[in-house]
Amino acid sequence: MVRFKNRYVLCEVVSEDPRCRQCIEDRALGLAVRDAIARVHGDYGLACCSISFTVKYLNAYTGTVLLRCRKDSCRLLCSALPFVRHLESRAQRYPCFLNTLHVGGTIRTCQKFLIQYNRTQLLRLLQTCTNEEERQCIQKSLLSCSLTEEQPQSGDEEEDDGTE
Repeated sequence: MVRFKNRYVLCEVVSEDPRCRQCIEDRALGLAVRDAIARVHGDYGLACCSISFTVKYLNAYTGTVLLRCRKDSCRLLCSALPFVRHLESRAQRYPCFLNTLHVGGTIRTCQKFLIQYNRTQLLRLLQTCTNEEERQCIQKSLLSCSLTEEQPQSGDEEEDDGTE
C-alpha cells in the first residue's frame, strides 16, 4: 500500500474591502485558485493539482485559508497563488490577493506557525496602541494563544482548601 503525501499551504486573504472577508466561501476560493492554476500552468498543471486539492480550512473573520495538495504539485500551486486577483461570491467580484504564509507537511505544523504568526502580529499591534484599554485587550488576546487544552477549573475545591 502506498501512502500519498500531502502539503498544506497556509494563506492569508488580503483585501482593502472589508466585505470581501465576510462573503468568501471555500467553494469560491477553490474555484479561483483552480482558475489561476489553469491560466498559469495550463491543463497539465490543473490536472496535477486537482487530484487532491481541497480547501481544508477557511476563517472568514481573519482571512486565513488552509489549502491541501499533493506533495508533487505543491510548487505548481504555490507559483499560481499570486495570480489570484479577485474572488467571486454571490454574483459580486471582490479584488484581493492571497499571501502565502507557510507550507507544511501536517495541519498541526501549520497551526503552530499560525499561532506564532498571530503572536508577532499582536506584538506589533501592542506597540502601536494609543490608549490603555486597547493595550489591555491586545495583551489578553496575546496571553490566550496556546495549543494546549485548558483544564476545567473547579472553584469549589480551591476555596475549601486554603481560605478557612
